[in-house]
Amino acid sequence: MRSLLQRQVISERKKKRLIFYTVFFIALLYIILNIIGDNGIFKFIELKKRKEGLEREIYRITEENRRLQNQIEALRNDPFYIEKQAREDLGFSKPGEHIFEYER
Repeated sequence: MRSLLQRQVISERKKKRLIFYTVFFIALLYIILNIIGDNGIFKFIELKKRKEGLEREIYRITEENRRLQNQIEALRNDPFYIEKQAREDLGFSKPGEHIFEYER
């Protein structure tokens, strides 16, 4: 009788272990598939690279915007800058001044 009881206890332990390992394996498989799947780690890496590229572009555009704002402010208030721009961009000169342009 005792051996029958021991066998039943051992059988129940084996069933519980089997159930535990089966649930554990299924959960592990689910986690791995989610990590690798469509919204997993590869998508995360792709989105991270895209975010970094967009941040670089935002920085570049912000710097260009700052430079243009400074140029606008100089064109509004600085007569020497206005004269410099007129000379460089439009080829203006002062009376009696000669401009020589060289091809590069």
